[in-house]
Amino acid sequence: MKKRIISINDEQKAVKIPSGVRMLLRRCCNATLSVEKVEGNVEVSITFVDNERIQELNKRYRNIDAPTDVLSFPMSENGEYEINLSTNAKILGDIVISAEKAYEQAEKYGHSFQREMSYLTTHSMLHLLGYDHEVPKEKAIMREREEFIMAEIGLPLSGGHYVGYDIEKNFKI
Repeated sequence: MKKRIISINDEQKAVKIPSGVRMLLRRCCNATLSVEKVEGNVEVSITFVDNERIQELNKRYRNIDAPTDVLSFPMSENGEYEINLSTNAKILGDIVISAEKAYEQAEKYGHSFQREMSYLTTHSMLHLLGYDHEVPKEKAIMREREEFIMAEIGLPLSGGHYVGYDIEKNFKI
């Protein structure tokens, strides 16, 4: 049986995290792993921070001195992941979400905080699995995978621009 270790930590006080969000984010991680057909045991860490902390991390790791919504820290090198010897799980990496920025964006885009947190988690999980929307060819594929996974967990679509994409075949139909 596959073991999926998804640890979630709240290191901020700016936004009260509603009950059920942690369970919802675990569902996002599990749905992403299933859609992407990730085999074996895996480990992922999600941390909620405030805008000040994510700005520090964004400056340190991306040389961008501004808060952002989410940062992904993949633990793979050439498609190979480190293994946690105590759990025998592939360590996919860390996801850091600004709960403050997620709240701001939910308001801006007119949807729930839960949906925004789910989208950011799904987006970041795809980064941990090697997707990069900065590569033009991958941008459309990544976006469609995000929408597909969000639909899989029962969250409304955000009006994706690539309707007709076949997730199994990786091309538009």
